[in-house]
Amino acid sequence: MSIDLFRTRDHVPDFDDKVLEYKRLSAETRNELQVIADVTYGPAPGQRLDVFVPSSASSAKRAGLPVHIFIHGGYWRMFSKDDFSYVARTIVGAGAIAVVLDHDLMPSVRLADVVRQVRDAKTWVLENIHFYGGDASRLTVSGHSAGAHLATFLFTEDEEVPPRAALLLGGVYNIRPLRQSFLQPLIQLTDDEVSQFSPIDKHFQPRVETVILYGERETAPFHAQAGGLAWQIKQAGCDVSLSALTDADHMSSVLDLGFPDREAGARLSSLIACY
Repeated sequence: MSIDLFRTRDHVPDFDDKVLEYKRLSAETRNELQVIADVTYGPAPGQRLDVFVPSSASSAKRAGLPVHIFIHGGYWRMFSKDDFSYVARTIVGAGAIAVVLDHDLMPSVRLADVVRQVRDAKTWVLENIHFYGGDASRLTVSGHSAGAHLATFLFTEDEEVPPRAALLLGGVYNIRPLRQSFLQPLIQLTDDEVSQFSPIDKHFQPRVETVILYGERETAPFHAQAGGLAWQIKQAGCDVSLSALTDADHMSSVLDLGFPDREAGARLSSLIACY
């Protein structure tokens, strides 16, 4: 029987423990930080987001804060924003407003719907974040796994207002191989979806600083896809850095985003601080 290099559970022995840790830390974060929860950014059930505001700033000082959107992973079919609230700790700690968003999940919707919803969320932020003290011109974004895939669609060449920078962690940027993976019976990727929604085939807006990260202990396809996307985005004239996170796997790397003293979290903090 062949080994499926995209089935993360088979390559991370403590997969379930990590998921429980996400949930525990996220619940603590929602209790500790100031959050405006379940804000509607569109008509679909999954179009909800949470806004975490730095509580150390007085209301008079909140105007003009940087803003950061985080998009969760789960192969477009699982998890929710509530599982990844903990990432807001690092974002808020860097002095920015954190927007952690949800979208509808496949297969109840198609990939075109998910991409559109994430773009709708960015539009909502651009139009509304000033009500929460944010400066939309200081927008940065990040995503993990399928969330990193989705984050790329916020600065493709057809996006008129791209973020200033992006951090992409453990992403899938060529989705063709997924049709031969465990995932295909679950979400039934089509020929059209593969051709339209593989970032490796896209052109990107120039001058978007892009940090592409992957775990040192992730499987080979994640290493290769990160390198391929780095080359593709560099062709657009973006400032790109590509790094492996020491001793990190697909699940530990995103956990570390919530800790600014760990490698992934430090990279996120640094990105936000630049804008």
